[in-house]
Amino acid sequence: MIPTVEWKEGSVWLLDQSRLPGRAELLECKDVAAVASAIQELKVRGAPAIGVTAAMGVALGAQSLSADDVSTFKRHIWAICDQLAATRPTAVNLFWALTRMKKVVEENRDCTVAEIQSRLVREALAIQREDLAMCKALGQQGAGLIKDGHSVLTHCNAGALATAGYGTALGVVRAASEQGKQVHVFANETRPVLQGARLTAWELMEDGIPVTLITDSMAAVVMRQGKIDLCVVGADRIAANGDVANKIGTYAVAVLAKAHNVPFYVAAPSSTIDVSTPSGSDIPIEERPGHEVTTMNGETWIAPKGVAVFNPAFDVTPAKYVTGIITEQGVVSPEQVADTFAN
Repeated sequence: MIPTVEWKEGSVWLLDQSRLPGRAELLECKDVAAVASAIQELKVRGAPAIGVTAAMGVALGAQSLSADDVSTFKRHIWAICDQLAATRPTAVNLFWALTRMKKVVEENRDCTVAEIQSRLVREALAIQREDLAMCKALGQQGAGLIKDGHSVLTHCNAGALATAGYGTALGVVRAASEQGKQVHVFANETRPVLQGARLTAWELMEDGIPVTLITDSMAAVVMRQGKIDLCVVGADRIAANGDVANKIGTYAVAVLAKAHNVPFYVAAPSSTIDVSTPSGSDIPIEERPGHEVTTMNGETWIAPKGVAVFNPAFDVTPAKYVTGIITEQGVVSPEQVADTFAN
């Protein structure tokens, strides 16, 4: 796999996911504005990957600051964090990572600016390593849910591309495959930006894991025909009561799974669990530009120009539809979230 995000030679390098599957192209971000733009424009996406990228964005911005005194440096770092926090409101990993970067500044305020700059880079790299480790661990925790010969339905992209590597939902699939199990994935295309079609299908084919692409509206049919053994999706934020915010369309998959007695699992590292948010109704839901719905890649019109568009990027799946939440600490029920992950 090409790394999703890397710190290299004083720049943040991203695999530009807006180019996939046609081109695997690396994007160099030389300043905070470029990092913020990449997050906003979905050149990097997926809650864990956004968190890692934001942390590196803070480290990048810190290197360019010329302030000699820590108080001025801190004020600029807080402004950088605000700039990055404004990019996408739903994925909690973004805010989790920014909080960690701020903590580095606070805990080292007696050091020189140069020392803090160096420690911010180290913290960003630590967040990257930790995310990879958490994804591999949750993959192992969830692999036991998949039996040899199982077919798994997933929605959007929760693979290596959405993380620092390995993946969440696809990390579970990948771990099962590495154990020698024959696993087949049905990937919802995920309208309107087609992350399932462009990214999940590409990633699985690159890994040699069998995948069948379906439109979102076909999920009910494949469940009714008995082709799906379980659903595994990722998450952008999990509330204290076990409600799950994920890519738009996830809620529909969960309702269909319940109707067809198909287990519905959510795979996410603990960094995606937000016990400070009581329920799904408290999660801010990002609304994106209408052209994502009315055009293909902002180019070919597939709807009348001027038509009104409602384009929420995420929806909330109530906890009652979730069979279990797969984390690096194990598989927990939605009711166990608050106690298991209390701060």
